[in-house]
This record gives sequence, structure tokens and C-alpha cells, in this order.
Amino acid sequence: MNRIKILREESGYTQQELADKLDGAKSTVAMYENETRKPSMEVLIKLSEIFNCSIDYLLGKTDVRDTGEQIDDVLNEAMIGMSKEEYNALTETQKKQIRDFALFVKNQVENNK
Repeated sequence: MNRIKILREESGYTQQELADKLDGAKSTVAMYENETRKPSMEVLIKLSEIFNCSIDYLLGKTDVRDTGEQIDDVLNEAMIGMSKEEYNALTETQKKQIRDFALFVKNQVENNK
């Protein structure tokens, strides 16, 4: 079953309610769920924020919903170009975007092996 549909149902949203949160149409959500249309990166980011999961989880690349804690443990100034204090000052959404991008790059590297 499609992860977007699973997460939507677990969250108790109708397709219309999710579409409203995405500023889209119910038919578009239905197409995401039946996999006749793929969400854009912008929509994936919004979905990951709505459902509090990684983009990789949405795409089925991992079964771990949110690996943020694992990645937060290994982030350091040399890796992301900011100090721990600067990182801690970011919003949760900004931190999640950094984690999601790090996972995206990691998966690209693994897929190219």
C-alpha cells in the first residue's frame, strides 16, 4: 500500500483535508496514492512536515520513519558548515530539511555503488 495513503489514514485525514494542507486538489492526492502521479520535491517536503517523517520514508527507500535523532548525533560543524550553537538555533523544520537532504545524498551514494 502507498505510504502517503497509509500516513494519511493513520493521521485521520481525508484526501480533501490533505489536499487543503498541500494547497492542492483532492484528485492530485488520489493520484499520489494510486501512484499515477509523483509528488514534486516541494510537495514531498510538505508531506514530510505534515506526517513528521523523512522523505526517504515517503518514497519507500527506508522503513525508518524519522532518522533525525541518528543524524543529529553525527552532524558537526565540518559536515554542515555551522556550529552546534547555530544548528540548535534553527527551527525544527530547518533541522528536518538538513536531515532529509543528508539522507537523500547518502542514498544517492549508496545507489551508485
